[in-house]
Amino acid sequence: MSTTTPAAHTQHPAQAPTGALNASRTVATAARVLRQLRHDPRTIALMLLVPCLMLVLLRYVFDGSPRTFDNTGASLLGIFPLITMFLVTSIATLRERTSGTLERLLAMPLGKGDLIAGYALAFGLLAIVQSALATGLALWLLGLDVTGSPWLLLLVALLDALLGTALGLFVSAFAASEFQAVQFMPAVIFPQILLCGLFTPRSRMHPALEAVSDALPMSYAVDGMNEVLRHTDMTATFVRDVLIVAGCALLVLAVGAATLRRRTT
Repeated sequence: MSTTTPAAHTQHPAQAPTGALNASRTVATAARVLRQLRHDPRTIALMLLVPCLMLVLLRYVFDGSPRTFDNTGASLLGIFPLITMFLVTSIATLRERTSGTLERLLAMPLGKGDLIAGYALAFGLLAIVQSALATGLALWLLGLDVTGSPWLLLLVALLDALLGTALGLFVSAFAASEFQAVQFMPAVIFPQILLCGLFTPRSRMHPALEAVSDALPMSYAVDGMNEVLRHTDMTATFVRDVLIVAGCALLVLAVGAATLRRRTT
């Protein structure tokens, strides 16, 4: 009688992704996301056109006081892309999970880090286009007057869009439906809008609220925009603000990869 050792029937898991990011898997994931978005014109319009339309609307709301548009337009140039990228990214990632695509992908040699990095790369490329369109429109067609370099303004707008992408990827792990993903917006985005210094200087807020605003990344995004608005050269405060926004985006992406689930229960 022949015997078969247990090792002969041992089935190795199909996936054996390593902890380190794999460039080819990340790029392949980004390419797949971009191909999907290419067939979704409404999502592309939301990402690329809505921030521009909001800036046009804001310009003519303050048609009688151009200086007011200068003061608020620079800040909103970063806030609008953040909001749209948050919405699109959170919903798109949630669709991957509820449709079972995410589970199938993670059954392959694809790590969570590869998946998150691929999404960040795909939406980051769209964020570059979005930020360039909004910044160019504000500066050269709507007459936004800034003292500093337009390239610095574009840099902050791009980092804001990437931050919105990171936040969207993060909150998608905690939503069970697209409706729930949208519901996270009042909890994650609205408090930052109210406390970022857009409506009143943060130094004039209640000390408790000022302390909270100091911990929110959108506050530094608005501060960075204001630095470009008021100073001709790159200031130390601007560098600090940019590094904080970029660091928050990377931190949220890392946490998003750690909390990524295969399916929504």
